[in-house]
Amino acid sequence: MDALSDLLRVVRFSGGVFLEATFRAPWCVRAQVSKDDCGPGVRVDAELVAFHYILDGRLQVRLGKEVPRTAGPGEIIVLSHNDAHLLGSDVALPPIDAVPLIRKAGDHEPARLDFGTGRKVMNHFVCGFLATSMRRHPLLVALPPLLVTNLRGRPCAEWAETSFRYAAREHASRRPESQEILARLAEMLFAEAVRSHIEALPADATGWLAALRDPSLSRVLAALHARPAHPWTAEELAKEAHLSRSAFAERFTKTVGLPPMSYLTRWRMLLAGQRLRETSDTIAQIAASVGYESESTFSRAFTREMGMAPGAWRTAAR
Repeated sequence: MDALSDLLRVVRFSGGVFLEATFRAPWCVRAQVSKDDCGPGVRVDAELVAFHYILDGRLQVRLGKEVPRTAGPGEIIVLSHNDAHLLGSDVALPPIDAVPLIRKAGDHEPARLDFGTGRKVMNHFVCGFLATSMRRHPLLVALPPLLVTNLRGRPCAEWAETSFRYAAREHASRRPESQEILARLAEMLFAEAVRSHIEALPADATGWLAALRDPSLSRVLAALHARPAHPWTAEELAKEAHLSRSAFAERFTKTVGLPPMSYLTRWRMLLAGQRLRETSDTIAQIAASVGYESESTFSRAFTREMGMAPGAWRTAAR
C-alpha cells in the first residue's frame, strides 16, 4: 500500500486534537467540526475530516438517517466529509448542541467537555481533525462518509492509545510540542483507519481505494503521485505495473474508473489547483511543476478539468 503513504506525503494533511470529552449516560449531542475548532493554522477554505478516538466506554454514532453504529475503546470514528452527526449513549434520545458544553482551554491544550449527572464516567474520548487545502482530494472522494474502525492490533496502535491517554491526562503542561505530537498522532491514526478500511474491502471491489490494494496498480499510482511532471506514456505505466499495455489499461480503467492518462491529468490539475491556492507562483511555473511546457495548453486542461481558468481559480480562493 505504498501509494497511500506516498499520497499522504505528497499532499499532506495537517491534523490536531481539539477536545477531550467525558460523558455520563444518558446523553446525545449534535456534533460537527468547525474551522474555529481547528485553530488559526487551518485555512478557512480547507477540506476537513473529523474523528473521535474512543478511550473508555461504548457509544453510538449516527449519520443522517443511517442505522446507528457502535464504537468502543480503541476504535476510531472517522467522518470523511465532516458531516454533522449524532453521538450518544443512545442516539434515539433528543440531541443537544455540543458547542455550548465546551470549556475552552489554553493555547497548547485541547478544550474539555464534561457532561452528565451520573457518578460513573460512561464515555471518554478525544476529538480531532485532519485538513487539506486540496479540493476533491481523491482519498476523501473515495472514502465512505462514515468509518468506524478498530485500531487495536494495528501497527503503532498501542503507542498511539498510550500517547492519547497521556495527552488527555497531562496536557496541563501547556508545552507547544505536546500539541505537535497530537497533530502527528491524528495523521497517523487517520492513515491507519484508511488502511484498515482498504484491507476490509470485498475481493471484487472497484474504485480508487481498491486500486491501492492491487500491487500492480498501486505501483503505478505511487509513481504518478510522486512524479506528476514526468512525461509519462502508456508504455511506461504498463512497465511500472509489470503488465502488458492492453492488460494494464483494462485493469486500471475497470478498477479506478478512469483511463490511466485521464487519471494523470486529473491528478496534475488537483495539484495545480492546490498550488494556485497556496502559493504565489506564476501560472507558467505551476504548469511546469505538473508537466506542462505550454502555459496555454495547461490553462485549457485546467479549465476543462476544474471548471474555471487558473486565474479565476486563484482569485476565488483568496
